Amino acid sequence: MIENAWLIPVLPAVAFVVIVFLIRQFKMLSALTAIAAMAVSFIISVGIVWEIIQGGATMKKPVEYFVNWLDLPGLNIQAGILIDPLAAAMLFVVTFVALLVMIYSVGYMHGDPGFSVFFSYLSLFSASMLGLVVANNYFQMFFFWELVGLCSYLLIGYYFHKPSAVQANKKAFITNRWGDFGFMLGIFFLFLVFGTFNFGELAKAIPKYDNVAFLTLAGILVFIGPIAKSAQFPLHVWLPDAMEGPTPVSALIHAATMVAAGVYLVARGFVLFHSVETVALVVAWVGGLSALIAATIALVQDDCKRIMAFSTMSQLGYMLMALGVGSLTAGMFHLTTHAFFKALMFLAAGSVIHATHKQNIFEMGGLRKSMPITTWTTVIGALALAGIFPLAGFWSKDEILVAAYTEGAYALFGLASLVAFMTAFYMFRMVFVVFWGDEPEGQHAHESPLTMTIPLIILAFFSIFSGFIGSPLVETGFFSYVYYKYPHPPEPNYMIMISSTVLALAGIGLAWLIYGKKSISAEALKQRFQPIHTLLYNKFYIDELYLWLFDKVMLNISTAFNWNDRHIVDGIFDGIGDLTRAAGARLRFIHTGSLQNYALVIFAAVVIIMLWMAVPALGGI
Repeated sequence: MIENAWLIPVLPAVAFVVIVFLIRQFKMLSALTAIAAMAVSFIISVGIVWEIIQGGATMKKPVEYFVNWLDLPGLNIQAGILIDPLAAAMLFVVTFVALLVMIYSVGYMHGDPGFSVFFSYLSLFSASMLGLVVANNYFQMFFFWELVGLCSYLLIGYYFHKPSAVQANKKAFITNRWGDFGFMLGIFFLFLVFGTFNFGELAKAIPKYDNVAFLTLAGILVFIGPIAKSAQFPLHVWLPDAMEGPTPVSALIHAATMVAAGVYLVARGFVLFHSVETVALVVAWVGGLSALIAATIALVQDDCKRIMAFSTMSQLGYMLMALGVGSLTAGMFHLTTHAFFKALMFLAAGSVIHATHKQNIFEMGGLRKSMPITTWTTVIGALALAGIFPLAGFWSKDEILVAAYTEGAYALFGLASLVAFMTAFYMFRMVFVVFWGDEPEGQHAHESPLTMTIPLIILAFFSIFSGFIGSPLVETGFFSYVYYKYPHPPEPNYMIMISSTVLALAGIGLAWLIYGKKSISAEALKQRFQPIHTLLYNKFYIDELYLWLFDKVMLNISTAFNWNDRHIVDGIFDGIGDLTRAAGARLRFIHTGSLQNYALVIFAAVVIIMLWMAVPALGGI
């Protein structure tokens, strides 16, 4: 199957072209074309994973094939495919989640006038992400990286008639430009020094290079890309607003595509980020602080999709923290399990929104009676996200905590443990309010159609069992092949297992006391800690800070530059032009066109020259 890996991104790209140019007017045919293309890509991805598992140790080495796309003196850029256990795991996640999201979208987007266009966007989005995953060099990855950003712009602003959606997609696009610029500078610096964009060649050359300052600069510049793409502090502000897109888009962005691209880039360029300890620390602490900031904000949000948006930011921080402390295995393991239960949570939220036409959790309640499938799949997803044994999130979260503790990053270990408590609290705060809360008057909810509930059931199954592939219960699980330099066997640390479970259960218990049993008044807590609640609800006012910086600093600076350009730069060059025109206007009067005038001027000039030459001679008499 590996020799057919190039088809994985090509098939959904072909589906995009076919839908846009040939069958857009046939809605169901467009959906089936997108689903069929993704299904074949998924089958090929499964075949690749199976080959790696069957091949064992012999398949740990990457399989690479490429053609020279641009070959000039001093410049060689390839277009190629790189397949290894890391890419195989990511291909499986992206194709599987994208396939389920597309099936779900048939029911969710039913009746939408842009039904076919929506599926064409999903196909292009998936193709872009898959092209990024299989890229064998930074230049090709950057190409697909930008294409992912373009697709996110189209999908976040899908409801372009809503001003909020237009603002959200512009915000996502502009914020990511900051990260992309850093990423671009970083890879160009690497090329200038090493003469290649190829991952394999760089992996061999970077450890032998001893210029620490350069590697630090290049590593941090490249990492700015993942900071923006994976919505990490301080470039995270676009992610909550991205909820303006349709819910299936949110599921795809948060589970398998755009935000996962940043984590995948750090994993793919692991040798660069761990070539200098400073860069690794930056990666770890950006991830850790982002996890904490997002978790605190999620504690008080009332929009179900925004709660999960900040949950995504927090969990991505977990992954980057794991990669920063040195565990490629833990970071990618959590990315994989997180894709299943976060896609489940978003699609379940879409099911609820589809039934109630509301997103504020306090405007819903009692949905467990009318939406049993959505209820219990959501509970499974929340338990997995909270890290409750034996669900998938328990094993991958435990792996990250073990990695931080083993590497001596005790501050990050404590921070991650605190985040685990908060994650359990805010997820079950939402669950208890939406499904066990008081049912509001006039609510007429009903269970979603099979096209929406079947993907929920499948994702719930994976949310329960997918964690075993990397757990200590499986000696040679798939993730034993995903590592850097040396394997990270999933050795159990029972102290961490017990402590993390206790913290998660404590978070669930506190949420039950406040929002389920209501033994503690949520309103009283809000009033008592009003300043903190306001600060968290307004997301630390970071958006307002950026708006102030833009209005008061950037616009004033741009105004000053504009004045300098108009009056100083243009003034100098316009002045030279005006002087030339004025001189020409005066000098043109000497061009009369009369031969007598010209003869007179020549005669006068000759006389003046002769007198000037005669003066020195007269002085010598």
